[in-house]
Amino acid sequence: MEHDIRPWGQYWVLEDTKTHKIKRIEVNPGSRLSYQYHLQRSEVWTIIKGVGRVTLDGVVRDYTEGQVILISQGTKHRIENCENETCVFIEVQFGTYFGEDDIVRLEDDYNRA
Repeated sequence: MEHDIRPWGQYWVLEDTKTHKIKRIEVNPGSRLSYQYHLQRSEVWTIIKGVGRVTLDGVVRDYTEGQVILISQGTKHRIENCENETCVFIEVQFGTYFGEDDIVRLEDDYNRA
């Protein structure tokens, strides 16, 4: 199982096929992913632990356990953990390509933009 540690937390790839990819993603307290979009995939996020503050095309909303976020291809998005416990979500990617190089970063706390 592929596992990667990032400055904001970590993820595991649970399934990777020609039609979709599934990840378990953990966001550390006080951390956030880059504000980004994808050219070749859409994503569905389901919060399974904690609270995720999600930005979709500039609109910010908190999501809690069991809530689902639909992210269309090309939609600018980010998740932030403002709580004191780890935020965990499942990401299901659909599209034509699932490589990490299909991340177009607009803002990044870790100078990757």
